[in-house]
Amino acid sequence: MAEDLNIISSTDKAEQYQSLIPQIEALLHGEPDLIANLANICAALKEQFKWFWVGFYMVKNNELVLGPFQGPVACTRIGLGKGVCGVAWQQAKTLIVPDVDAFPGHIACSSLSKSEIVVPIFNNGKVIAVLDVDSETLDQFDNTDARYLEQIVKLVNFNE
Repeated sequence: MAEDLNIISSTDKAEQYQSLIPQIEALLHGEPDLIANLANICAALKEQFKWFWVGFYMVKNNELVLGPFQGPVACTRIGLGKGVCGVAWQQAKTLIVPDVDAFPGHIACSSLSKSEIVVPIFNNGKVIAVLDVDSETLDQFDNTDARYLEQIVKLVNFNE
């Protein structure tokens, strides 16, 4: 596939995801490199939705370590149960935070981030990474985002 995305300007989030997911599948098809695939997912999501920050944290030595991302510099390491990412990892569930300033223990990598969604990624029932997305807008994320982002992270083969 050509490395160009067909970005649609619909106001319907579901339509945007439905247009983007087959394009992400095509980007991943035949590419065994995990880092390349995670990087392309970040770029595709950031291009389509214009979010402030999109990235992955990988579980390494019992902490989350920064992986591929798009956006400003980020926190490099996050402990279990720390911040939104660490809590999503600990609870093994997607967290939607409408106002990060109201989240107990939020780690402010950037004061510009106002809302956040974190999606855990599983392998053999264990959280091995998280997808973290931040927006400069309050209450940016909802169950539509959760459903489609959970679908997107399942496209990645972490066994390669």
